[in-house]
Amino acid sequence: MSVLVVGISHNTAPVSLLEQVALDPGSAQKLVAAALGNEHVTEATVISTCNRIEIYTEVDRFHGSVESLSRLLVERSGADVEAVLPHLYVHYDDGAVSHLFQVAAGLDSMAVGEGQILGQTREALRLGQELGAVGPALNTLFQQALRVGKRTRAETDIDRAAPTLVTAALRHAIGEDGLAGKRVVVVGAGAMAGLATATAHRLDADEITVVNRTLARAESLAGEYDGAAAPLDELADRIAEADVVITCAGARGVLVTPEMVTGPLVIVDLALPHDVAPAVGDLPGVTLVGLSQLAEALHGTDAAEEVAAVRGIVAQEVAAFLTARRQASVTPTVVALRSMATEVVDAELARLDHRLPDLDAKTRAEVMQTVRRVADKLLHEPTVRVRELAGGQGAISYERALAELFALDPEAVSAVTRAGVPGDATRTDPGGEPRSLGGRS
Repeated sequence: MSVLVVGISHNTAPVSLLEQVALDPGSAQKLVAAALGNEHVTEATVISTCNRIEIYTEVDRFHGSVESLSRLLVERSGADVEAVLPHLYVHYDDGAVSHLFQVAAGLDSMAVGEGQILGQTREALRLGQELGAVGPALNTLFQQALRVGKRTRAETDIDRAAPTLVTAALRHAIGEDGLAGKRVVVVGAGAMAGLATATAHRLDADEITVVNRTLARAESLAGEYDGAAAPLDELADRIAEADVVITCAGARGVLVTPEMVTGPLVIVDLALPHDVAPAVGDLPGVTLVGLSQLAEALHGTDAAEEVAAVRGIVAQEVAAFLTARRQASVTPTVVALRSMATEVVDAELARLDHRLPDLDAKTRAEVMQTVRRVADKLLHEPTVRVRELAGGQGAISYERALAELFALDPEAVSAVTRAGVPGDATRTDPGGEPRSLGGRS
């Protein structure tokens, strides 16, 4: 079994295409269920953010699985296959592990190093667990990715060196002046809106109003930061009183139209799909910053020293995870080998009892201990060495070689795996490198 990731992100696709593929919570559940519908997929979950959609799966074969998962994203977009396929990327097995660790560490984010992706990775794990779609493989992988993400933030200053997406957007829109004395309206009440509200409060906004379709959620969020709340049908009135508007609703349909904007205004649209009609940006006195402009502004602006430190940690963690996984892959074979040795010893002792029925109990116990000790010593070095060898890189499957050398029953090895010992993680895709559709990776 191997991990397969198929995704689309700000690195490979324009925001206009990301908007077509964007997920709401209900759609994420349906996408997970659809992924599990493939006969080769045993586990699945989805990471969904404002700039990426990624399907993570545990599969028993590469071909057939990658085509099916890619088709799900193509169908989601509603566009032609030729228009979407070049923007998809695929990571398989070792490459999938490396990719998720980089994502959790913030290395693949639009604002490199931003911390929100860690919560979004945790949400993907929670979603898969609630749906019963995440099993031992993805659970172990995601738990480790979360630990890696926490470690990079604990051991480096990446959080302070790299801005959040909201901070970066505001800096791009209004410079370094901050929000002191400004009236801010936040549209939405989800995770991104929560981050926007917290950021506005931290940057000393004079007034904060949270506008949301469900007033109770707006009141709950606003209450955390001494702000006000308003229902969505009052949005135009609130915009008329605002200096800065941050939209994060991601509704299917535009929420802010040119008719609603009557004066100078800074608008930051972080929603996917966009909340603000593009024509708003053409109005006099209006500054509109969307994800497209933000991606261009952030390109190449990462904090080099801190990012290098994070990359080093991620590389170390990927190597350790893959080594442990390769070593664990031989465990069922080793257990089956020791079980076979025990059966041989037991059979020979039974044969001895039959041939020497008058053997006294003390002598029999001594013979039994000696035979078992000999068997243990003969097996010790090969089983230790096979774990060491399996931990290294290479195309040799040491567990299979061990099974062949000792003529182990394949069903015996499978039975050990079903009993809860990690199974064979040997790559089945040639080379084990990240695979790509349309030349991207």
